[in-house]
This record gives sequence, C-alpha cells and structure tokens, in this order.
Amino acid sequence: MCRLLLAATFILSGYVKAVDPLGTQYKLQDYASALSLSHLLPDWMSLGMSVGLSAVEFCLGVFLLFAIHRRLVSRLTLAFMVVMTGVTLWIAIADPVKDCGCFGDALILSNTQTLLKNIVLLAAAVVVSRNPLRMMRFISKTNQWIVINYTILFIVFTSLLCLYDLPLFDFRPYHVGADIRKGMEIPDGEQPPQFETTFILEKNGERKEFTLENYPDSTWTFVDSKTVMTDEGYVPPIHDFVIERVDDGEDITEDVLSDPGYTFLLISPQLEKASDSDFGTIDQIYEYCQDHGYRFYCLTASGDEGIARWSDLTGAEYEYCHTDPITLKTIIRSNPGLVLLKNGVVVRKWSHNNLPVFEPSQMGLPLDQLEAGHQPEESAPRKILEILLWFVLPLLLLTFADRIWETRRKSKSKTKKSS
Repeated sequence: MCRLLLAATFILSGYVKAVDPLGTQYKLQDYASALSLSHLLPDWMSLGMSVGLSAVEFCLGVFLLFAIHRRLVSRLTLAFMVVMTGVTLWIAIADPVKDCGCFGDALILSNTQTLLKNIVLLAAAVVVSRNPLRMMRFISKTNQWIVINYTILFIVFTSLLCLYDLPLFDFRPYHVGADIRKGMEIPDGEQPPQFETTFILEKNGERKEFTLENYPDSTWTFVDSKTVMTDEGYVPPIHDFVIERVDDGEDITEDVLSDPGYTFLLISPQLEKASDSDFGTIDQIYEYCQDHGYRFYCLTASGDEGIARWSDLTGAEYEYCHTDPITLKTIIRSNPGLVLLKNGVVVRKWSHNNLPVFEPSQMGLPLDQLEAGHQPEESAPRKILEILLWFVLPLLLLTFADRIWETRRKSKSKTKKSS
C-alpha cells in the first residue's frame, strides 16, 4: 500500500509538472525570490530544474510501481521525501509562497495541507525503504531497462513538446472555453476579502496611526499608509485581469470583455525576452484584423523602453496595453502568445511557435468561417486516451509479454532440472 501510494502520487505530481514546465519554472523562481537568490538562478537554469524535477518525480513513481532497482529507488524516494518535507515545513512556518506547486495548477493545496501530505508520504517512504525486496516485480530484471528508457524518453519529450507549444492540459482559469467575466464574479452569499487601511500622520513631530473612522483634521500631515487583510473571504479565480492603454492609461477591460466580436490579445509579460522569430505572422494577423474590424491589442508589463524596442524590431503598429505580469504568465505559457476572445470567452490560444496562418484565399473571409475562429474539438478525455495509448498501453503489453516470457523460462528451467 505504501508503495502504490508513493507511486501514484509521484506519477501524478511529476506529470502535471511536465505538461506545464513554465509554470513549474515560475514557482521555482518564487522560491528563489523568497530566499533572495533570484540573481543566482538564471532563466535557463530554473527551466532546466523544472524539466528535471518533473522527470525525477515521474520516473521514481513508475520505477516504484514496477519495482525496478528496488533498493536504489526506495532509497532515492526516501531522500527525496526528506528534502521535500523539510522544504514544506519551512513554507508552512515562514509562508514565503501561498502554494507549494506540488501538483502545479491541477490541485492547489495550502502550505499546511502540503506539509501533512508530505509527512504521510515520508512515513510511506520509510516503510518502503526498510523492506524494498518485499515489493513484487511487475517486470523481470532482464527487461526492466526497456521501462527505464521508455519512461525517461516519454516524460522528457512531454516537457519539450509543452515548451514548444502549450501545455497539453490547461488547469488555469483562462483555459479555452473559459468565460473571463464569470471567473471574476463573486457568488451570491460569499463575502469578498476584507481589508483595513491604517494611515500614518504627523503633527508637531508626533506620529500616530489612524483609520477612516477616526481620521483627524487637516492639521495633521500624511506620512504613509498600510493595508492589511483582515478577512480572506472569497477570492474569485480571476481577480486581477485589468487592461489599461499605455497611451492614456484608460481602463478598457470591460470594453474588451463585452465585445460581441472577436478580439486578439498578443500576450507578452516581458517584451524584452519575447521571441521575435514569428513577428511577420503576427503582423499578418494584425492586418487581417484591420481588414475585418477586429480588435488587436498587445498586453505587456514592459515599460516604454521595452515597448519601443519591440516596435522598432518588429515594425508593430498595434496598440499596447498594460496588464499585471503574473496575470499574463497565467493566461498563456508562451512569450509571446496569442489569445482569441469573443464576448469575454477564450476561443483559442496559440504559442508563438504555432500561430495561425491565413492563406491568401482566407484573408477575405470573416473569422467565424475559418477554423481559427472556433474552439478546437480536442477534449480532455481524448487527450487522456492518447496518453494511455502512447504510454500506458505499451507498458501493459510489455508487462504481459514479459510475464509470458518469464513463465516459459521458468518452465524450461524446471524441465531441465527434472531431466
């Protein structure tokens, strides 16, 4: 039971990280920031750690399940859980991040829940490491190398595929089909978060703190203010989606979300780091929008310098808007990425490596007559079925064939001994 619990948890945790390597990278960067080590963790290193962490977890889970290298894998699992339990003990006490990221965005646990979960898994790892040879093999030692290599190749390829395109499974509130306006609503009966603002004022060299209820007269001079959350309340899944024009600072969020037509959003948290390899395709899409009267905005958190550099580099003529960088990273795992909205609903999302290309014969057609203007037919059950066919089924067939081979080998061995 301990073995199966560990295997299932590690496989799930490793896979949801692997399908969203950028999300795991962002979480690692959050930890580095909390430890004031951001300057020691460049992007390439944090991304490599993200892919490596997901691969290690997933492989340990599969190797435990198949009882491969039982002594070594059980010890590695125990060492891994000791480290992870120590990390979660720290975040449960210090609270440097609100979510440990153990299961990506698929399952959000509080820091306390994560610590309790890891204590249980640590206890299971101790049991398994004390009795590794009691784990029944599902595949012979002769053929276990096939499972090892296939597992490593599968999980690394999954991460690379999701890096090149977009995550196979999107667990975030901006997934295709999501209504952003509904995601911003607070249900009836729920209370929004409550905050208390304290004002620090000074008079005759004396400083005091006041609230709105006892705010003094104008003889006091304002010094500072601080806001503290007094009640967490209900926080909607989407609570920080704001679009402000760069030119005049106007908030156009409601205009964009209530537009019954199509709106393209080019998403780039940092234009300074955005890939410019496909700017020609982006410009073509913008020209198509101009011809058909569709909105096209570039949402970024970059300042004037970054925007000017991107415009000079790409010759972009579309309008720029400011949005929170964390929100932009949450919307799409690509820099830049392209999102298509219609009446506030996410219709499509594209990585910069897989942007829609309008053929000359399509340039005169409205978007609702093209495939790009409709939600993709791919569904979660279909994707799960593909994973089963590509990974689980081959391993099941291998296990079945291995059992037959082992049975015949033992039978021949007995026959020789008896003769």
